Amino acid sequence: MTDFSVIDSNFKVETNLNVGDIRFYNVLNDPFHIYGVFYENGKFRRMPEKVAETVSDGVLRLHTNTAGGRVRFKTDSPYVAIHAKMSDIWRMSHFALTGSTGFDLYANNEYVSTFVPPYDISDSYESIIYFQSNEMREITINFPLYCSVNELFIGVSEQATLCAPQPYKYEKAIVYYGSSITQGGCASRPGMSYESIVSRRLNADHINLGFAGYARGEDEIAEYISNLEMSCFVYDYDHNANTVEDLKNTHEKMFKRIRQKNPDVPIIMMPRPKFCLTEDDVLRLNVIKETYNNAIENGDKNVYLIEGEKLMQMAGNNGTVDNTHPTDLGFASMAKVIGDVLEKILK
Repeated sequence: MTDFSVIDSNFKVETNLNVGDIRFYNVLNDPFHIYGVFYENGKFRRMPEKVAETVSDGVLRLHTNTAGGRVRFKTDSPYVAIHAKMSDIWRMSHFALTGSTGFDLYANNEYVSTFVPPYDISDSYESIIYFQSNEMREITINFPLYCSVNELFIGVSEQATLCAPQPYKYEKAIVYYGSSITQGGCASRPGMSYESIVSRRLNADHINLGFAGYARGEDEIAEYISNLEMSCFVYDYDHNANTVEDLKNTHEKMFKRIRQKNPDVPIIMMPRPKFCLTEDDVLRLNVIKETYNNAIENGDKNVYLIEGEKLMQMAGNNGTVDNTHPTDLGFASMAKVIGDVLEKILK
């Protein structure tokens, strides 16, 4: 283990937290490990800015939203604080600010508490979470789902030890692509998105490429994803295809592009997670089934289909905020079903 007093020794953060022995460190430095996002041109991003520009204006804006981002480390500090500098704050009537804009903290894979942002947040906030003892813990802090993080600093006691986390059991990331649901709307906090729940269950890294309203299976995003190193690809952008015809024109095309460059990567296809289907929902499901069935008929033995009704089987018709975006119950239902499939795949 490394004594963190030698790390980033010249950096100081102005803080209003009334804690005498606190010291802040930039998460871009060792021994912190960043997952799901990377730092480029003054912001954390989920994909390179130059790539996002080629997809759409919507993806360009949303690619700096930090859904799926995590910072991990170990410490025996009696508390952990954050000092976050942020932009592109989203306020929505159906989405808790703790989910869209907050960070939450897990210790040894168990939820501890949330760094709750102030309602009037404009561009930064700081918060602190206390533990009951000074024992060594592995910490995961989940980034916000629907805002941009420009800088993040972690505060711990000057007397504490700080060191690198254990690697994930599955270090090659599961890549998710889809709509606002994939991005995490409307989880009450970041750790309750279905990808985060699955990640904790399987001890697996993941990348969240959910783009609210702008996941449309474009050639450019398919090409980008096809070049990622991944353990599995999960895609669900049904909600963002404007029409059934739009979905039909892109869904199998996207599958084939990714499969061509990744012949051995398991691919999971999902329609919109919904317990009671409309006529339009059924037509969309049939498009996705056609992609799946064609793959099977062509001898693909590493493709999987999870239907939307099954995704919501634990929640029933009570799993959404607005008949579209899952609540925590809805995300837990999705995570159980997807996690069961992924567990078999990864083993």
